[in-house]
Amino acid sequence: MNKQPTPAKTPMTGKQRARVLWRITRYLFRYPGLVILALFLMISANLLALAGPKLSGLAIDEIVGPGEVNFERVFLFCGLMIAFYAASGILSYILSVVMVNLSQRITYTMRKEVFDHLTDLPVGFFDSHQTGEIVSRLSYDIDTVNASLSNDVLQVCANSITIVGSFIMMLTISPVLICVFVITVPISLIFTKYKSTHIRPLFRKRSAKLGELNGFAEEMLSGQKTIRTYGKEQVITDRFDLRNQEACEAYYKADYHGSVIGPTVNFVSNLSIALITLLGSIFYMFSLGGTAIHPLFVIKLGDVGSFVQYARKFAGPINEFANIFSELQSALSAAERVFGVIDQDPEPADKPDAVELDAKGQVTLHRVEFGYVPEKQILHGLSVKVEPGQTVAIVGPTGAGKTTIINLLMRFYDIDAGQITFDGIPITDATRDSLRKSFTMVLQDTWLFGGTIRDNIAYGREDATDEEVVEAAKSAKIHHFIMSLPNGYQTKLADGGVNLSKGQRQLITIARAMLSRAPMLILDEATSNVDSRTEHQIQDAMMALMKGKTCFVIAHRLSTVQHADNILVVKDGNIIESGTHEQLLERGGFYASLYGAQFVN
Repeated sequence: MNKQPTPAKTPMTGKQRARVLWRITRYLFRYPGLVILALFLMISANLLALAGPKLSGLAIDEIVGPGEVNFERVFLFCGLMIAFYAASGILSYILSVVMVNLSQRITYTMRKEVFDHLTDLPVGFFDSHQTGEIVSRLSYDIDTVNASLSNDVLQVCANSITIVGSFIMMLTISPVLICVFVITVPISLIFTKYKSTHIRPLFRKRSAKLGELNGFAEEMLSGQKTIRTYGKEQVITDRFDLRNQEACEAYYKADYHGSVIGPTVNFVSNLSIALITLLGSIFYMFSLGGTAIHPLFVIKLGDVGSFVQYARKFAGPINEFANIFSELQSALSAAERVFGVIDQDPEPADKPDAVELDAKGQVTLHRVEFGYVPEKQILHGLSVKVEPGQTVAIVGPTGAGKTTIINLLMRFYDIDAGQITFDGIPITDATRDSLRKSFTMVLQDTWLFGGTIRDNIAYGREDATDEEVVEAAKSAKIHHFIMSLPNGYQTKLADGGVNLSKGQRQLITIARAMLSRAPMLILDEATSNVDSRTEHQIQDAMMALMKGKTCFVIAHRLSTVQHADNILVVKDGNIIESGTHEQLLERGGFYASLYGAQFVN
């Protein structure tokens, strides 16, 4: 059985954070050409910018130094400084263009990877996760990760270059003044480390609350008619307000505590600049008077100016690290949710020797036991044998296990015990693809995609001719309605076919099933959204659809199962009665009481 694990709520450890960050960075390696170009532009732009302060200091020394002012050299240094900064700006612009390109490619790759993996996940995953939450991971979380990947991660690389370059330049000017950073930098690092421990869970909670809000909104928007029918607009609004408030509070707490880091580190950085300026000025004055206690304390005024500029370049990235820290935390939390989808186990692979099922229609369930969770069994030793071409109806109260049987036949879930065979072949010995292609399904919950009506009818048979599509629509009693539309069979449907009534959507899915050549058919409340008159009109078409096929019919309307070869009455996961309609009525058991409740006043 494909049981989905409960997502972990424990905070990530340091190793887990490093692993998540590494997985994020690996997406960059998929585009090595763009990454190498970006790194080249980044290094070049930063190195050119690092030359500016040194040139500025040289120009100052030419003005305030001993002797006459050498304007030619002053203009030379200023001109070089302007040229270097201009070149750095141009390279930075080109870098931003490259990063936009890289960013979009990574977004596309990550979304494709997640969506492709979603198509491989077992049905149980979708049964245990809200659609809105999944969409949130596919859109918002990936956007958050990508923003960090394309901006923050590379910004860290650029800042690292600036820090190393500035440190080297400061070391060549005055090793003594660097000692100021021995005090201020550890203060910044310790404070950031301390706050990160408290902030990380807040960003994880922020992402989770947004997913809950999206899931609730998607659920409520899809049920507007029911909400309005029961006059629950205010109730739903209050519930949405509550979730919205929780999401906003989660955002506020995460952003509030995250925003504390930047100003604090910025204050420490500015304090270091002030100390450097003060000490540099003192050293310069001692240098003028020739009273410096050691050559290391001798410094020119231009060097003081250059050192201060390099100090800003050195401290600036550290401050930026703090500012982007909250974004990185948000990205790590979002990445954890995205990778939580990617890391979900897909449906187990078919056995190496699995056979392509060429079903004739014989189906056997032998002492089948199953439960969606181990502590609650749904089916208890259920056994039944269906011969090719037979129609088996499954009836019973809600929650009896009727749809569960269908889920097991389609192998959306694997049984816990017992065996299911098709023509004597165990279900686990056949490939899932061939097994599912052996069935045609018409479900109570209709599904139509955004496309033409013709495409929706021919969904299971893309090679179907227009004549076959029209014939199927006529059999399903939907042809007249389709032709009344402005574009007929080429009419575009909105996603889910929301511009059609439920009955019209269901008739289109019935027409789709009529094109199928599968030897087995599942009808799960297939006419529940069709009025009784239309249901009666398409009975002949349904009988033609079922002819020669092994059919499993789930229905609450017992009028739709009276012609079944065998009716299974399921209650509490057990078959309590079986037989034809007439036989079950004669017995006067549970089926007879169900039938009497529907048709006898």
